[in-house]
Amino acid sequence: MSTARSATRNTSRGTVLETEEHQALRAAVAALGKRYGRAYMTRVVQEEGHPDELWADAAKLGYLGVNLPEEYGGGGGGIAELSIVLEELGASGSPLLMMVVSPAICGTVIARFGTEEQKRQWLPGLADGSRTMAFGITEPDAGSNSHRITTTARRDPDTGDWLLTGRKVFVSGVDIADATLIVGRTSDARTGNLKPCLFIVPREAEGFQRRRIEMELQAPEKQFELTLDDVRLPPEALVGDEDAGLLQLFAGLNPERIMTAAFSLGMARYALRRATEYAKERTVWKAPIGAHQAIAHPLAQSHIEIELARLMMQKAAGLYDAGDDAGAGEAANMAKLAAADACVKAVDQAVHTLGGNGLTKEFGLASLIVAARVARIAPVSREMILNYVSHQTLGLPKSY
Repeated sequence: MSTARSATRNTSRGTVLETEEHQALRAAVAALGKRYGRAYMTRVVQEEGHPDELWADAAKLGYLGVNLPEEYGGGGGGIAELSIVLEELGASGSPLLMMVVSPAICGTVIARFGTEEQKRQWLPGLADGSRTMAFGITEPDAGSNSHRITTTARRDPDTGDWLLTGRKVFVSGVDIADATLIVGRTSDARTGNLKPCLFIVPREAEGFQRRRIEMELQAPEKQFELTLDDVRLPPEALVGDEDAGLLQLFAGLNPERIMTAAFSLGMARYALRRATEYAKERTVWKAPIGAHQAIAHPLAQSHIEIELARLMMQKAAGLYDAGDDAGAGEAANMAKLAAADACVKAVDQAVHTLGGNGLTKEFGLASLIVAARVARIAPVSREMILNYVSHQTLGLPKSY
């Protein structure tokens, strides 16, 4: 898929300076999302299922692997294109959270740092949707401090195999994933310090156990706690260079933040659209309630915040796709924070606009209150992003 940047304006969707190709992608994905919508996702959640039909259709149309290399079955685009897909599906009410994990994080890491064998084994399946991969980094006692990760990998001196031991929490989609990309730590022979490394752990690996975490969040993607008890992996399970450390890790975390922004923007747009439609039709006195500034101004403010957050997301995706990892890291964090805040405010205002109707199942907005909070917490809290910006961008001293 070409990523030419001929700038044009799309006034119908409120996006600026997007290529005609990107506009066409938005329109096509929006049409797919419209065929499913919020009602479909609600049914999937109620049935304790997964959005398999939507996932299959998105894969068939080439949307799931749009960011992956063409030589491995992908679209040859980047995170810019993948973020458009997730945003538009979210705006229709049917987001696919596993897009953040499988093609964005895992697919990107393998495409950039995996061996030729790993690329051939995983990328075609991730691109066509026939295979999925989860991502495990968060631990019960580490939280936002990745330096406290205790999942360790050590070599078996007799076989050269890796042995992984540790725990992970809040890992999405392990029940449907063929494997999980696990962040562990190995010992640096020169310094004795632990350094982060990435390992592909098959779902059925001996000693690899999962326990579902019951969540208030209503989403088809289930959350799990993982236990790794001397999970034996062959040497080729290691992704990339054992000494690359944080470089490879953040190659996946920056796309994760950008895609989380896309997820938030889609949800925010959905909530704002439902509230705007209601405000145009609902008449209490002599005019629709949207004619009153107490209703109109907060909705207009939400629209502005969504547009501003999208611009930062587009900047982050552009920097990442151009290979500027440092610039993308800063922009991705800011995009994630801005989009998450815009989403929380949009959902809250949408529910408030509908009044009592905003809490009914008929309108399907109340359940978004919990969902909107997720992006403020995961994959990194807004407070840690503010720490990042204050330290890395402004050069302020650390308090920890």
